Amino acid sequence: MSTKGIVTNTVPQPVMLVAAVLDGGSRAASEEHLDELVLLAETAGYQVAGRAIQEMRRPVAATFLGQGKVEEIGRLLREFACKRVVLDQDLTPHQAAKLEKAWHAAVTDRSGLILEIFSSRARSREARTQVELASLHYLLPRLARRWTHLSRQEGRMGARGGEGEKQIELDRRIIRRRISRLERELVQIKKQRINRRHGRRGLYSMALVGYTNSGKSTLFNRLTDAGTLVENRLFATLDPLRRRLSGTPDPPMVLTDTVGFIRKLPHHLVASFRSTLEEAGDADCLVQVVDAADENLAEKMQTTEDVLEDLGLTRQPRLLVFNKIDGLDSQAPLTRLARRHPEAVFVSARTGAGLTDLRRRLMGIRQRCQVEEDVSIAPGDARALAALHRYGRVLDICQEDAGLRIRVRASVSGMGRIRRALAQAAGEVVRA
Repeated sequence: MSTKGIVTNTVPQPVMLVAAVLDGGSRAASEEHLDELVLLAETAGYQVAGRAIQEMRRPVAATFLGQGKVEEIGRLLREFACKRVVLDQDLTPHQAAKLEKAWHAAVTDRSGLILEIFSSRARSREARTQVELASLHYLLPRLARRWTHLSRQEGRMGARGGEGEKQIELDRRIIRRRISRLERELVQIKKQRINRRHGRRGLYSMALVGYTNSGKSTLFNRLTDAGTLVENRLFATLDPLRRRLSGTPDPPMVLTDTVGFIRKLPHHLVASFRSTLEEAGDADCLVQVVDAADENLAEKMQTTEDVLEDLGLTRQPRLLVFNKIDGLDSQAPLTRLARRHPEAVFVSARTGAGLTDLRRRLMGIRQRCQVEEDVSIAPGDARALAALHRYGRVLDICQEDAGLRIRVRASVSGMGRIRRALAQAAGEVVRA
């Protein structure tokens, strides 16, 4: 199914949204999750015709929802003339097939909807490759109900399996081959990205991370004078953007804007975008952006923490930035946040409030995290010299009888890498 046709449809397709309150959950939380699902559906180009919640102890194996709720939603679908349903919970292929048969409507889950949005937003070769790979992993176990007939798109590839082979098996083989090809492409793209990162090793780098639509891109524009596209919608940024931080003295500081996180981000999507998110892992400091006016900010902060932990990105210094303070109705919420997070910075990327303080804090972190050392290496030791350029910034080179004495500046983590590289090359680090 072409997701682009859905997103660009001039007449929005009506959709019914459904969530479940399982044993131990709260209806209020499910309502909040449905509110977010509404934003996702609207971002994908749908018009929300209705929403429903079922409270239940545990999911029904066959249909996830209980029979009574299935029949109730069926009546609503006929009333709204609606042919598409999105569930906030992830469904098994069997459950989705059963519901489609009961409702005579297309059924997808939260992961499928997010993949639709990513498919419509991917612009670069890397983003398109990552999204297609995640989509194929999602589609593969669902082929039995999709009946995609992919072999028609692949020419004669499907004919090799023999006339008696089922079309579904041909489709699976085609998808697996395509997955293997995309994985190889991502390996090459990752190598190119690593080479580009090596060229920036001498620069102090920071990465903006946080929940989608927290205002990261607006803040990125304010801090870098980038003038890039800023949209008040989910997942406006898929490809990492890098610019020099403006209004700060040399040496330059590089800021990266990354893809936003969201609750229940599909596993295959996280895996496919791992190389892109590694831009944050390569940063000397993470700047976590939070929407201060969001009623669910605690849950969204935890989601960000979970994704960062899953990616192994919890060791760098981190600065917490509460954005959109202009959206607060009173001073009381700001006071509570400041009391709970005394180390945080409070800004409005839209109005510019607090940005001077934010730049000052970022420069302070850089100063604490950067060190300079004198390094002695043997003459002609190209490997050691390459390590200095790779992990730090060479400031001065002095020829001595025993070799070269080099002044290098690097982050604390970068200097650790330099020491290990020099130890392997039998060099010596002399503290200034």
